[in-house]
Formats: sequence, C-alpha cells, structure tokens
Amino acid sequence: METEFDYLHLRRLGINTHQEPVVYMRQDCHVAISEGFFAHSRVEVKAGQRSVIATLVLVCSDLLSHEQAGVSEAAWHRLGCPEDGTQLHFSHARPVDSMSFVRGKLYGQPISQDAAVAIITDIREGRYSDIQLAAFVTACAGDRLSLDETIAITRAMVDSGQRFDWQSEVVLDKHCVGGLPGNRTTPIVVAIVAANGLTMPKTSSRAITSPAGTADTMEVMTNVALSFDQMHQVVASEGSCLAWGGSVSLSPTDDLVIRVERALDLDSEGQLVASVISKKVAAGSRQVLIDIPVGPTAKVRSQHVAQGLKQALEQTGAALGLDIRTIITDGSQPIGRGIGPALEARDVLQVLRNEVQAPQDLRDKSLEMAGILLEMGGKAAQGEGYLLAEKTLLSGAALEKFENICRAQGRFDEPGVAAHTHCIRAPHNGVVAYFNNRFIARLASLAGAPDVKTAGVELHVALGDSVEAGAPLFTLHAEAPGELAYALDFLDGHTDVVRIEEEMV
Repeated sequence: METEFDYLHLRRLGINTHQEPVVYMRQDCHVAISEGFFAHSRVEVKAGQRSVIATLVLVCSDLLSHEQAGVSEAAWHRLGCPEDGTQLHFSHARPVDSMSFVRGKLYGQPISQDAAVAIITDIREGRYSDIQLAAFVTACAGDRLSLDETIAITRAMVDSGQRFDWQSEVVLDKHCVGGLPGNRTTPIVVAIVAANGLTMPKTSSRAITSPAGTADTMEVMTNVALSFDQMHQVVASEGSCLAWGGSVSLSPTDDLVIRVERALDLDSEGQLVASVISKKVAAGSRQVLIDIPVGPTAKVRSQHVAQGLKQALEQTGAALGLDIRTIITDGSQPIGRGIGPALEARDVLQVLRNEVQAPQDLRDKSLEMAGILLEMGGKAAQGEGYLLAEKTLLSGAALEKFENICRAQGRFDEPGVAAHTHCIRAPHNGVVAYFNNRFIARLASLAGAPDVKTAGVELHVALGDSVEAGAPLFTLHAEAPGELAYALDFLDGHTDVVRIEEEMV
C-alpha cells in the first residue's frame, strides 16, 4: 500500500549504467529511513503505471535533495522516460526465489527444466542484479552444464522472448562460436545466400570478450537495432537481414547474460550452446551451419574439445527441432586483416567488391561456408555449392544484395578511419611462425574496440610469410592517444603477439 512517506520526485542524472537500472537517493531521506533501505538494496520503483526493479545507491552529499531520487539512464528508459519531478514510489523488491537454484548449482545440484524457467524468467523480468547475474554466469562457467541442463536453459531462453515463423521449411542460418579475431564471414555469406533467393534472417550478438561481433561490424555500415516488425519487413523485402538479436527480443535474456560474461571475461560451453541455439530457434531458422575454429590460442583449443562442442550443439539443436551442421576449421591465426568493427567492415567490402587487395583467407572461408549453405538450401548439388557461391560473388550479385540489405535496414555507409595509428615491425629476419589470438584481441580492445568503431588491429602478415627486419607486422588503430598508449603498454609486457622464427637453411 502506497503512503505519503514512500515517494520522492524524479531527477534524471544522465548516468550510464549500461543495462542495469540504478536509483540514487540520500541515505538520510525519509524513504530510505522509513523503508530501511541500505546500499545495494533491490527496490521496486513505480512511475505511474510503469515500474522497474533497480539497485539502490545511497548518496552522502548534496547531489540530491531530501525530496529527490536520481535514476540512471537504464532505469529512466524502463520507466517510460518520465519528466523530472514525476513522483516515484518505492518498495522493497520481492525476494528472488530462483537464486536458490543458482546457489544449488554452485554446490553441485543440477538445473532442472523448472529451475531453468524460474531463473530465465527472473533474469528477463529484471529481478537479478548484476551481482546475481555474475553468480549465475559463474555457476555455468566452463563445462559445468550437462547436456540436459543446456537443453533446459535453451528451452527457457527461447520461451522468454518472441519467435519468428517464416512459413517455410528452408530457413538458413550460420554462426561461429568465436574466439578467432577477424573471421567476419557472416555478412559475405548472408549476401551470397540471399542473392540466390534463399531466406536467411541473420541475427547476431555484440562482442562478448572479442573486439567485435558481427552486430558491431555491421553497425559501421547500417542500422542493426531493428524492431521485430522492422526485421520482418527487411527479410520480406530482401530475403535476409543482418540485425542485432538484442533489439528484436529474440532470447532477450541472452544479451543480459552476455554483458556480464564480457565483464568477467568468462565463457561457458553450455551457455554458449544455449545462446546459439535459442537465438536460431527464435529467429525461425530450420537449417544452421556452425563454425568451430580450433587453435592453440582460439576459444576452442583442441580437437577433443571441438568434438564435444560439436555434439552438444547438434544434440541441443535436434532437441529443439533444428538441423545443425558443424564444421571444424583452422583457428591458428586471425581470418582477414582487420580486427575491430571498421577494419573488419573494410575487409568485408573488399571481398564483396572483388578487390585485388581483399584478404584471400576471408574470401575462401566465406565461399566455403556459403557453398555448404547453398547445398543445404537445395540450390546446389552436393559438392557444387562452392562454385555457385564463387559465381555469385564474381558477378557482383552478392555486393548488390548486401547493399540492398543495408539500405533496407536504413542506410549504407563506408567504414571510417582512426585518427591515430602505430606500426609494429619485425625485430629480425625470419618466418611468421605463431599468432597469439588472445593477445591480438586484447590489443584491439585496449585500443578502444568495439565501442570505438574505428579502433583495432590491422595485420600485415600471415603464418609462413618470410619477413625482413623492420617489415610491418601489424598496425594499431585508435581514436585517442590515451587508448593507443594503453595498447602499447600492454605490448611492452607481451612481446609474443606475433612470433618470428629464423628460417631453417
């Protein structure tokens, strides 16, 4: 029951807390005292008919008056963007009962289907704080989820959001499990497949622990934050799209979990499978090709692990009605030259435009994957998909389709260029013998990627190349001198990013 003592007047503070709603009030205001609130309390905030569960921060200064409550941007948007001065009513948020299942998992109890539904529902409704989300991510980290638990979480994630139904038995999709810098095959593959008249409604995530996800790269060139109806219109018009999955509420809890995984730099095999499969089911896909790169510094380090992940993806997909085909590829070095949104976008356009300087490895891998999908979609006989994919690329049809998709999504822009660069050169003569994918990704992130679209790393060499002392190995790109300095500081302590070994005579 609301009383005269449980409200304060809203003040929009303009504080970016990303996706976590936060509310601020003085620790000596009447609401904090009467309700017994303490720092990091979970409180329910109401503004008219809208409400949000937020984390409370208590203020010990004159930032706010005793009659005001500040809200973060995330909370303000969830409350419907009310005007300053609007009455906000406060109460304790009800306990999050599903946390008992998370605690149980931490102590070795499996997550049942009912437990998965309860956890995912509470995450979707915003009842989990970032601390509680971190506990869930940790409980699922590594290989802690069984196949049954993975399937249960996947089902719950699918049911938590909207789903597309394209009224077709052939709806294609692709995904890469990640961990390999560059590797931006998706825009090229989508363009080739859609240019052949097949339906491929592609939704992608933003970066988790990498310098760019497909959504980050595509955002350089077009709008990716499409609504459910907008995505439907683009696919109806062009047969495909290249959208950010978080904007269309397909498996909406996934992006909340991904945000915390990124902050913790943690990956979970089971959560990865649930993330991939739930989004494919929600997107209305029927046939899906999944790329698993394997390499000593990739996300997947061994063939043994890759085979386990392959089985988990295929079995979870089958349990939810998908035809999953996986391919295990070489993850010993980055794919393409660019690592970072704008640099990867440049690689994509060079391939689509059939430019002489286009990265050959990105072109070849894209054609391989597009060829398999053309065969899965019935457009090419077994073993003939690659030739059809190459013909589609060389004819310019793939470029035309890609530009049409971008324009249908709102715009088509050329990638920008960073203001600052620094070239790293070979210390001596020799052969390029090793890439540390994790260090390269870290360098690109320290330079500002993916938040700064033009930041990243541009590679000038590949495995097996012979180089002379002073030859360029890679160039750092940054918008600010400080970010460039961060990357160079990291490089001072991690010299084994690209290893040059002496040639054997």
